[in-house]
Amino acid sequence: MTFVTRLTLQSGDRAALDGVVDDIKSAAERKGAALKGPHTHPPETLSVPQHSRLHVDDERQFDTWQYTVFTRELEIHGHAQFARTVASRNFPDSVHVEAEIEQLRGTGRTN
Repeated sequence: MTFVTRLTLQSGDRAALDGVVDDIKSAAERKGAALKGPHTHPPETLSVPQHSRLHVDDERQFDTWQYTVFTRELEIHGHAQFARTVASRNFPDSVHVEAEIEQLRGTGRTN
């Protein structure tokens, strides 16, 4: 039974994100872990309205705040200890990390 750990990394700081991904890739190469990716998603530009006052009747606004979010996705096949180490490490505050674990079963297995 194989476990696949899917890491989704997001950041507005492209350099920090690429640095973290490069660190994970080099660690996987040293450990001999099967790593797929990084899969690069198109950058997503988000905008947030900024009200100049908190009062509900006040319609005045500043210019909308726009920012870009960059996303990279990595998959670690097997190597549960390496995946656990990577997922639990301290990442920079500017990088958001989500870990998803999927259990793959062999063909013909019922349990």
